[in-house]
This record gives sequence, structure tokens and C-alpha cells, in this order.
Amino acid sequence: MSYRIARGEQGVLTFEPYKSLLLPLWRFKTVPIALASCAALTAAFTSYIARGDFVGADMARKFIQMGMTRARRYANHKGGRKYDRSEREVAREGGGRVELEKSGGHEGMEEKAEASEIFKRGWETCRGDEGYQELKVAFQKEQKEWDKAHKGAGVKVEDGKAKNTKKEKVVKEEVNVKEESDQG
Repeated sequence: MSYRIARGEQGVLTFEPYKSLLLPLWRFKTVPIALASCAALTAAFTSYIARGDFVGADMARKFIQMGMTRARRYANHKGGRKYDRSEREVAREGGGRVELEKSGGHEGMEEKAEASEIFKRGWETCRGDEGYQELKVAFQKEQKEWDKAHKGAGVKVEDGKAKNTKKEKVVKEEVNVKEESDQG
């Protein structure tokens, strides 16, 4: 069982096939675009709930939540940059990040704030959906049983998150090999 319910919208761009199906629906540039996007993502959410597909429903909820947070970031920061450096830059070069000051007023600020509110209402609807809550409880129960049955089988469970230790090691080795070839 590789899907994990993560905090917020973590993992939204990593789990296929849902990412490829839902990502084209996710847009927030203007209020009409945000309305259409939220409606399409909510329809996908409802469809997944009707089919009993918790993972699909949770991914749709995450895209709706990500619409809310990203639109809010563009409302708060001109250009959408919250920090002076990316996490990748910090990992590569060391040091830390500094949060940029919120802009006092910029073109498109009100529209992005309204787009964020559209997604917020959709996100709250998804979170409160009874079918979603039932599927979530069932999924968590199944996940707990799976974790218990597969304990010690190359899967390490920490803080409710499963990690395939063998796969992580291979990925880290591949990254190291790529970094070495890039430098040479």
C-alpha cells in the first residue's frame, strides 16, 4: 500500500494516475478560471467518492486545497514567491531561507484572493463530505492492517508514514551517480 495520507497537499504531484488526470483541471489565474477549475475538481472528487475510490478523492481534495494555497500565495506575494530561495537551492548550497515580505498591494492581488476563497469553499465542502470521511476511516483501518502485516518486509513505518528502505537507498544512489556525472 504505497499511498499515504499526507499533511495538507503533500504528495499531490507524485501519485499516478491521479496526478495526470487532475493536474490539467487545476488553474487559478482568474476568478472565472478558478470557478471552472474548482467545479471540475469537485466533480472529480464526487465521482471518486461515488466509486468508493478514497485515493482519487483525496488527491482531488489536495488539488482543491493547493488551488486555495497557491492563489493565496499569489495574493500575498507579487509573483508568488514566498521565500528568497527554493528548498533545492538551500539543499544544494546550504544556509537557510528568508520569507519575503508580503506585498501591500499589487496588480491582480484582489483577483487572486477571490480565487483563493473559491477554492477554500470547495476544500471545506470536500473535508466535510460524509462519504469522504467514511472512506478515509476505512482506508486508515486498511492501511494500519497492511502495515502490521508487512512489518519487517523492507517497509519501515515511522509516524504513520511507510518508507520502502530499499527503494530509498536505490534512489539516493542514483541521485549521487547523476550528481557526480554532472560535475565531471
